Amino acid sequence: MVLAQLGGSISRALQQMSNATVIDEKVLNECLNEITRALLQSDVQFKLVRDMQTNIKKIVNLDDLAAGHNKRKIIQQAIFNELCKMLDPGKPSFTPKKGKPSVVMFVGLQGSGKTTTCTKYAYYYQKKGWKPALVCADTFRAGAFDQLKQNATKAKIPFYGSYMESDPVKIAVEGVETFKKESCDLIIVDTSGRHKQEAALFEEMRQVSEATKPDLVIFVMDSSIGQAAFDQAQAFRQSVSVGAVIVTKMDGHAKGGGALSAVAATKSPVIFIGTGEHMDEFEVFDVKPFVSRLLGMGDWSGFMDKIHEVVPMDQQPELLQKLSEGNFTLRIMYEQFQNILKMGPISQVFSMLPGFSAELMPKGREKESQAKIKRYMTMMDSMTNEELDSSNPKLINESRIMRIARGSGRQIKEVMEMFEEYKRLAKIWSKMKGLKIPKKGEMSALSRNMNAQHMSKVLPPQMLKQIGGMGGLQSLMKQMGSGKDMMGMFGGGDK
Repeated sequence: MVLAQLGGSISRALQQMSNATVIDEKVLNECLNEITRALLQSDVQFKLVRDMQTNIKKIVNLDDLAAGHNKRKIIQQAIFNELCKMLDPGKPSFTPKKGKPSVVMFVGLQGSGKTTTCTKYAYYYQKKGWKPALVCADTFRAGAFDQLKQNATKAKIPFYGSYMESDPVKIAVEGVETFKKESCDLIIVDTSGRHKQEAALFEEMRQVSEATKPDLVIFVMDSSIGQAAFDQAQAFRQSVSVGAVIVTKMDGHAKGGGALSAVAATKSPVIFIGTGEHMDEFEVFDVKPFVSRLLGMGDWSGFMDKIHEVVPMDQQPELLQKLSEGNFTLRIMYEQFQNILKMGPISQVFSMLPGFSAELMPKGREKESQAKIKRYMTMMDSMTNEELDSSNPKLINESRIMRIARGSGRQIKEVMEMFEEYKRLAKIWSKMKGLKIPKKGEMSALSRNMNAQHMSKVLPPQMLKQIGGMGGLQSLMKQMGSGKDMMGMFGGGDK
């Protein structure tokens, strides 16, 4: 994933600083130099990096800090805040409302993934109860309508376009009118890809915008174009009122920093990031959780949203109870594999956990890992209830392994590999032992009065240590909002 390398470099710099016995000017400078190097290598604009370093040094004046201050936490918080400032233009973008027709127009460079992103955007809102529709106003690229038609059919989203009509303005107006009559509340207009040198295409884009009067214009930007993004984004913004940005191809290129910093410089908020070709590889971009994950501090709220999406409400207390007991069976592993596949990309889920980073999933290994999970599940389908429900690995002997291999059509070494994976996960699961689950009646009261002290009693010691002790927990709670939000972890809080 793009920026996983950057996140890993920043996390390591912070870790080295944390390991230092005394935090002095030398340690701070080494840490900042390491972070500066990582940002510059990721294509972040030099001026932004220099300003960030200057601001951190102003905030963290080691001479002025009285004894007893946690210097590590103050430095970490300053870095967190400055990275957030770099990515946050400070203004929200237009949000569509259910039941009220909204027109959203997509613009961007050729090859930035605009047509795919249109469908992902429609699919995202369709899952949340909207009634989206797609209009193909791209008459410039051969095959554009076919691509949109194929994507829309796969996602079961209504679409409009024409093989005969060559006027994009006419197609856009007809499509928008058609779907307004059909009571669609999110009408997405896909336009031709263009760049700032093409004056005629920019004029066409202005005409489509004037004719359809979109509520929101989204600029789709390829994360791999680096610092060239600034000029291009600026040109689009001068022609149409770009209200938001979606950054695509965040799964492949190592240098996504340029795109993000250029977006910040144009003062249009990033609303989504595309992390792959598939429909579900599309993340809402929220600055604080994103930076938190970048620094290896996790994103509890995002992680719990994922859990609430894939684990039915009635199963959540049961899952948490199993976590607190620390007993890990093959059946639990099977259920969690099912949930992981529903959650989407594994590296994305990994990076939401404090102490983990997207770097743990090697580049290009995402699909391979998902295929491996499916193979393991096929093997487990050939196991008996006794085998699935036992937490004793000694129960599985040689003859059972041979039977599982025959039943699943896999090799014996693959079955052995699956059991090795089970032992590894059981070890990680056992670290969750001791997670204290509030009783049903205590949920809402605890969510209202939740503070770091309460939270530290609820979390397992290993996880508390990964977050950075009490100080790290306090800053995490501030970043993620209230204790009420964090109670989502336990399926609790006021609904």
